[in-house]
Amino acid sequence: MNPPTTPLHEAVRAALEHYWRTLEGDEPRDLYALVLREVERPLLECAMRHCESNQTRAAACLGINRGTLRKKLREHGLEAETGS
Repeated sequence: MNPPTTPLHEAVRAALEHYWRTLEGDEPRDLYALVLREVERPLLECAMRHCESNQTRAAACLGINRGTLRKKLREHGLEAETGS
């Protein structure tokens, strides 16, 4: 598997810079929480897809326990999509 051409931190930085430009002078609110919400769902989706919906494997891959993974899947409305 080839590594991504753009490191993840650079892709995030570019997305944040773009977001900041679209504010057109307005100050963002709760940006930290926004970024975490925006990143967490696709992270969970990708981990579950990569691990073929196996929650034990996905939790290990993410470095969290299975209970935490199940909670986060529920929070994002992903439990039905993953066969939980």
